Amino acid sequence: MRCAVWMSLLLGGLVAVGVVAPTAPTWAAERAVPESEPAVGSPERIALWPAGKVPGERRAASAARVIERSDDPALPDRYIDGVSAPYLVAYRPANPNGSALLVIPGGGYQRIVLDKEGTALVPAFAEQGGVTLFVLRYRLPAGRTDRQAALADAQRALRLIRHEASRWQLDPQRIGVIGFSAGGHVAARLSTSFDTPLPAVGDAIDAVSARPDFALLMYPVIDMSRHAHSGSRQRLLGEHPDAALTQQFSMQQQVTPKTPPTFLVHAQDDDVVAVQNSLLYYQALLQAGVPSEMHLFAHGGHGFGVRIPSDLTTTQWPALALRWMQAQEPRP
Repeated sequence: MRCAVWMSLLLGGLVAVGVVAPTAPTWAAERAVPESEPAVGSPERIALWPAGKVPGERRAASAARVIERSDDPALPDRYIDGVSAPYLVAYRPANPNGSALLVIPGGGYQRIVLDKEGTALVPAFAEQGGVTLFVLRYRLPAGRTDRQAALADAQRALRLIRHEASRWQLDPQRIGVIGFSAGGHVAARLSTSFDTPLPAVGDAIDAVSARPDFALLMYPVIDMSRHAHSGSRQRLLGEHPDAALTQQFSMQQQVTPKTPPTFLVHAQDDDVVAVQNSLLYYQALLQAGVPSEMHLFAHGGHGFGVRIPSDLTTTQWPALALRWMQAQEPRP
């Protein structure tokens, strides 16, 4: 069993790939920027479900809202909400190495952050690392009684990527997931509930395995009890979830030996999602015998993505992640 906890303050000799230390973005009045998303039908925008057949959606699809919060074109900070027709946006490297990541950004189950935990990954992971990225626009629980919509979208996205692997020059056994914050909760749900039967459309994609080959969880929401992120819990489970619902959606309670190898990153000074979330998940992985690696950094706060001041050792996580991903490649 390969399980390693790295106290990454001690890793002074590694240099992060493609990470810069930008200044803080200039905050702007929020403004709608729907034109910043790829057009419907463009090669980089990939619908998850056939038109009009999104499971659980009884109404016709409505336009999602895309909001920009930054005045600095070099540091965009968009979010999207109101997604009813989920889709992927693909970022393909010039020299693909055959691996792919389904990227699930966070946003507290209230919105989906598109740049800090999406497009900002492109330089390190796609351009330099050769990883094909698929950033997910998933359904949020607002206005829905179905708490499984985000999981259904994540399952479908993983299946679709694997089903179309040859088209994108991918190895179907090297398709992982990376999730941030509440998106880390969705990624953990996918890692532990990839085979949970959910409403589908019955096409060839539905027959493909939704199990990620590996998972990367960045400052993830895991626990729905003592260490819960209150906003994520309230939006997903309601104001007063009972014990059974709390346990079902506390991901450390759902880990099994079939959970994929997992890479965890968290900052000790995260005052939004407590570091205990990663600690609990790592302990569950350890007990289940799942090969895992955890990097705890003293500083970084929450939601740092790859926009990290250069004097913090937290900048090392993309290089560590890429090296770890290489170690997960199928053995001949």
